[in-house]
Amino acid sequence: MTTDEAAADTTTPPPAGLRERKKQRTRSALVRSALELFTRQGYERTTVDEIAEAVEVSQRTFFRYFANKEEVAFASQEAAECHFLAALCGRPAGEAPLAALRGAILGAWGNIGEAIEELVPPELHMRMYRVIESTPSLLAVHLRRTAEMEERLAREIARREGLDIDADPRPRLVVAMFGGVIRVAGKLWTEGEEDSSVVTLRDLTAFHLDYVGPALAEKWDK
Repeated sequence: MTTDEAAADTTTPPPAGLRERKKQRTRSALVRSALELFTRQGYERTTVDEIAEAVEVSQRTFFRYFANKEEVAFASQEAAECHFLAALCGRPAGEAPLAALRGAILGAWGNIGEAIEELVPPELHMRMYRVIESTPSLLAVHLRRTAEMEERLAREIARREGLDIDADPRPRLVVAMFGGVIRVAGKLWTEGEEDSSVVTLRDLTAFHLDYVGPALAEKWDK
């Protein structure tokens, strides 16, 4: 090989698959470092420069992956939500709305857990959830994101049932009820001190979903 050929060879870009894996590793490293910093020193006190420095990349590189700190703070939640919505869209057409929601969240749990663990350890995901709940600016974003997600779910339920969501309140009502169960299970999970695994959150969610019907339609025994 000539000198010129050797020089050309060193500038050949890596294969597309290798580039994508490198991008994913960089993105995951940014998420993990950001959440570690947020949970250790607080969201407001953490800067983009500190996150980039922890991964040994430039601020410019950070902004290639995330528009701002807020976006990286919710990265693991975003990954979980995307898998859940996709699972709901794939549920059998004949399922009742609440059964479809239940089947989607429990059936996709393996993918949801993997999506979280590809970015951060579940324990860090849980600690970040606590930071979100205790940081006013993040809590406001969380509530907005939750409302937006519930609207997307309600529209999917309406589509499945062939309903006009603006004329029939049932899709939004069933999703609001489902969302309430998810919030209760999530709160108990984050407050738990013994087992912070994603499997524990799944079991809590299933347990509370199983009580929805009796809680609404049956007389409560003491």
